[in-house]
Amino acid sequence: MIRISSNYMVQRYQKDLNELDYTKSKLMEQGDGKKLHRPSDNSVDYSRYLRYNVSEGENDRYQASVKAGISWMNTTQTALSSMEDIQKTFKAKTIQGANDDKDENGGDWPAIAREMKAEIQQIVSLGNTQLGDRYIFSGQADLRQPFSISDENKPLLRGVAKTLDDRQAAFFNDASNDKSANFLHQMISLDGSDGENYYMNTLTGAVYSRQFVQEGYKALLAKGYKTVGEAAAAGEATSIGNGGAGPNFIKNNFKNTGEVLNPGWSVGVGGVTMKFSTVRQQIVSYNGDFRYISMVKQNGSVEPTADTVNKTGLDIFGRDLFDDENSGNEPSGTAMVNSMLTVYAKTKSADPHWLSSDGISLADAANQVTLQAHTETGARTQLYKNMTDVLTDYKENITRDITNVSSADVAELAMKMMQQQTVMSMSLSMGARILPLSLVDYLR
Repeated sequence: MIRISSNYMVQRYQKDLNELDYTKSKLMEQGDGKKLHRPSDNSVDYSRYLRYNVSEGENDRYQASVKAGISWMNTTQTALSSMEDIQKTFKAKTIQGANDDKDENGGDWPAIAREMKAEIQQIVSLGNTQLGDRYIFSGQADLRQPFSISDENKPLLRGVAKTLDDRQAAFFNDASNDKSANFLHQMISLDGSDGENYYMNTLTGAVYSRQFVQEGYKALLAKGYKTVGEAAAAGEATSIGNGGAGPNFIKNNFKNTGEVLNPGWSVGVGGVTMKFSTVRQQIVSYNGDFRYISMVKQNGSVEPTADTVNKTGLDIFGRDLFDDENSGNEPSGTAMVNSMLTVYAKTKSADPHWLSSDGISLADAANQVTLQAHTETGARTQLYKNMTDVLTDYKENITRDITNVSSADVAELAMKMMQQQTVMSMSLSMGARILPLSLVDYLR
């Protein structure tokens, strides 16, 4: 028979009471609604809890990024939409001017010119739109005002480009290539000593008479020639000579805004001395950069084609003969708005023939460039709005996972607390009955 000492019984009883008290304390900790307070509570669930918390933090950052991106793009769309409306009106005024055959002192020329000027000023103002203290079209240099216009009282000398329409561009196909400006196929305009206008292909140096580019080429089309190269190879008369243009011809003679660097340039072709056709006008300069702002909306590497939210001067005003890749110049970020200023200058000087042959095409190209930027921004905005729904759903799933892994079941907790309290009371009651009496009990 094994004898159990009184000390052992007391120690065992105290140990059991301590375990009951510890369990009760652990249950009381969950009174804040959480069952996980330290890794030792449940190492597997705690690991999941930490992982879910990280995912929740990332998701919150993506939601904030998407919200900021949508705000930025909504502001951009508003500005671009206003620009488009102005450009449509500008084109209508250009057509009106092209159809006005009166001199500059008659007809509607003064009124048309005033309206054009106001519209261009408004476009420049829209180009300087801000969201808070950030300029939305400045690229990453968004604390710097992007667009500034030169002094009206000190007009600058800008070169004049001949803008080809679709039929002309198809025939004079060597005047542009994949490095040329979008929507524009241009030659440089020259003034001859004989009083005539000429156009030079800056890629090949070929010089053509104004009459040939405007009308003469149509006779060659009627003969079945599709391009000027085919016609020349067959012995047809096309160019009147070569002006010697080559690599960096534009860069050596013009700034990227079209401002003339070398006004004294001239060349003799076919017995005619030619120099650049020019117009005195204001010129808009771009002071931002061409870098994009990414607001990441999901895990993974940054994708410029999908994560950028801004447009720069290059996007909204495109490029032209003076700053495309063939020119050797860096992008100006103001090509189309400076072309609009050329249209305004020609309108102010009452030149309906130029407006008809070039002005309308330039006004239309300016609108197309802005429309493309607006369309791209609209598509990107919709992508971000769709991502908002995805991130919201993901947030709900993460919250549910965190709740499942870390939250205490209140009903179950209450039941366990009652059980522990009952067991504790019973233990104390039984202990009082079965434990050996102390010396005090004997002395009573």
